Amino acid sequence: MPKIELSTTIPDRLTGLRLDQALAELFPEHSRSRLTAWLKAGDVLVDGRTCKPRVRVEGGEHVQIDVVLTAVERDAPEVIAFDVVYEDDAVIVIDKPAGLVVHPGAGNPDGTLVNGLLYRYPELSVLQRAGLVHRIDKDTSGLLMVARTLESHTELVRALAERRISRTYRAVCHGCLTGGGTINAPIGRHPKDRLRMSVRSDGRESTTHYRISTRFAHNTAVDVQLETGRTHQIRVHFAHLRHPLVGDALYGGRRRIPPGGDQALNQILADFPRQALHAATLEFEHPVKGEPVTVQAPLPDDMVQLERALSGLES
Repeated sequence: MPKIELSTTIPDRLTGLRLDQALAELFPEHSRSRLTAWLKAGDVLVDGRTCKPRVRVEGGEHVQIDVVLTAVERDAPEVIAFDVVYEDDAVIVIDKPAGLVVHPGAGNPDGTLVNGLLYRYPELSVLQRAGLVHRIDKDTSGLLMVARTLESHTELVRALAERRISRTYRAVCHGCLTGGGTINAPIGRHPKDRLRMSVRSDGRESTTHYRISTRFAHNTAVDVQLETGRTHQIRVHFAHLRHPLVGDALYGGRRRIPPGGDQALNQILADFPRQALHAATLEFEHPVKGEPVTVQAPLPDDMVQLERALSGLES
């Protein structure tokens, strides 16, 4: 198992801080909660002694951290198909196919992306959820970011929380949007259906930006950029606009077949098996090198065929 060895002397400027606060200042590559856990486990020595997180520092103490990382991810490795579109020693970006659940849960104990990551990258077992930084829905295709080390995981999660990671999606919605815009509508759990989210006044701040990509006769393809990352955010926001995504059984109601379509188009719309949503672009600062990284995933075949069929009714 990998090992972390760190040492430093607490500078006078941190005098008076709690020990866990001081360590968070000195080792920003690790989260405060992780450092606190190491303190409680006795993996941190201050002048050769174990200390509690709440002890106040005086400055000048020598800190030694020695941690042997053990597996925290207990799910079984499995052979799962997914494409890797970017990879180095710190981060992996994968192109998840539609229909693949991201991590095990109720009703999905195995056969998930996490199981596949643990098979392809066994070292990810020391990271929670095999290093996943964020998630997308089972029936959404596209890009997901995975950290390969504790340090990169801390930095990428922090960057996501600080909105320094840009995520752009392609979606096809019902109806004709007249132009791009921004949706500011708080999202929370649906008051009656626990499987759904909804726009509600006491929900969490949620912001979605979108611009028109292609106008069809009765549908619109849009490029969507998330400012926040709430559960089902894009699907909920476009349903709130009364322009739900094509194929979205949870938020879109009954299937909509536009007038004037030929049999092939009608069949594609009737049979489209999922919400027409694809995580197309990720832009982020590399957690180690500090360089900008842009990763793109082309539209999957089902969405290419959908847009091609809709173009036959282009306005």
